[in-house]
Formats: sequence, structure tokens, C-alpha cells
Amino acid sequence: MRPSLLSTSLFLVLTTVLMTIPSKAANPFIVVQSTTSTQNSGLLDAILPIFTQQSGIDVRVVALGTGQAIKNAANGDGDVLLVHAKAAEEAFVESGFGVERFDLMYNDFVLVGPATDPAGIAGGNDILEGFSTIAKTGELFASRGDDSGTHKAEQRLWETINVDVLSYSGQWYRETGSGMGATLNVGIGMGAYILTDRATWIAFGNKGGYQIAIEGDSRLFNQYGVILVNPDKHANVKAVEGQQFVSWLLGSEGQHAIESYRVDEQQLFFPNALKP
Repeated sequence: MRPSLLSTSLFLVLTTVLMTIPSKAANPFIVVQSTTSTQNSGLLDAILPIFTQQSGIDVRVVALGTGQAIKNAANGDGDVLLVHAKAAEEAFVESGFGVERFDLMYNDFVLVGPATDPAGIAGGNDILEGFSTIAKTGELFASRGDDSGTHKAEQRLWETINVDVLSYSGQWYRETGSGMGATLNVGIGMGAYILTDRATWIAFGNKGGYQIAIEGDSRLFNQYGVILVNPDKHANVKAVEGQQFVSWLLGSEGQHAIESYRVDEQQLFFPNALKP
């Protein structure tokens, strides 16, 4: 018995509809918990489409301060962790939340300040001397105060010179509790000195006459690492796809993509996963 014209038409309509609905299997994705600097600098927007085109895997980024990104990954809210606080990253792996940590790339931190340079520290290359002068003169300093990688680096510097900045909170030491871009906006608005990663500073569009006051100190080195979240801790982790992304970042293609990214003809990140 031949099917009626109506049933045949209905079958064709249903088939067409089903074919246009994206299949989850055909469109895999991973979630990357990452620091704000990789997002604010434009790096991820530049390199992720290259990986997706080659692998067919979409990458969804949650950009937060490093401390919060690590907490999210420890809770299983992500497949890959890409941050810049090596001690915290190693602790993450040692606690069983990550499979293995790898160096990925680096840049550095810089101290920026108003062109008037009220603390008289511009042009220096000793960050400890610069911080000491700011503390002695009481010139404004804007901190992220958010447990990010930049905040952790800043706190280590204050601790090195034995300055308890929390005792000056609300006075010359101001905490924004915000990301790097927001902290730069707030700090520039109040005329404060700010520690920032160089990549975000280069890409930042509202410099307002600010300039780099101190740079070039080896203590301002800023290493980034990448870690696959441990699927033994969280069964929802997409280990295969996540590992594919980690391997791509660490391999020649990913490293070349990182190295090639420029803003105003300046290289923002320097890949160092591949060893001679």
C-alpha cells in the first residue's frame, strides 16, 4: 500500500527539521576557566577560532581572576584551567584537581602611573624600591584585591618589603575587587599607581595620559600555565576534548598562534612550552 501524499509530506518536513537541529555530538565544546588577561588582551579571541576550525571543538571561556578560576575548576565547572599563579596551580594539581600543569607562555607585569608621577618613581626598574616609595609617600595605589594572579603577585611584593597594605586599606591603598580592565579605569580615575600585566595594558584603550612607571625587574616575570581538569574528580569533565585543546596549545601550531598575536605591532605573550 502506497503512503498518502499527506504522510509523505509530513515525513519530509520532520526530516528537514531534524537535519537543521544541531547535534550535540556534531558540535562538541569545552569550558575553559581562564584569567581575565587572556580575554581582555584579545588573545583568546584571536587564537580560539584557529583551534575550532582545525578540531571542530568550540571553546567557551569563563574569564575571571585566577583565584576564582581555580575554585571553579576545582568544583568541576570547567574542562581546562588557564591561569597565571604557578604556586596555586601546582597546589591545584597536588590536590588531585588537575592532571598535570604545563608552562604555556609568559609576559611581565608593569607598574603604571600618572604622567605627573607624584611619587617620583617613573623610569625605574626596581619594583621593590617603587613600592617602598609609594608606601612612604602615601601616594594612591589601586589594587585589584580579587585574589587574581596579578593580585597575588602584588601581595608578594608588599610582603617582601614588609608593608601590611591592609592596614592602609581605604587610605592610600584602595582595593577595587574587580578585574584588570575595571581596576585600570578606577585607578586612572583617581590618579593612583596600578600594577597590571603588560598585555592588558597594551590592549587597554583608556590610558588617560598614564604611562609605565617601572618595568624590567625580573620579579615582574609573569608565567602562564595550562592544566586539564582531572576527570577522576569530576565525571563531567570532557577529558578527550580538553586534552586535545591542551595538546594544541602546547604544540607548534598553538605556540605559533600565541607568538603571532600582536596589538599595535607589539607581541603580548611569549610561548615557552616547546623546549629546545
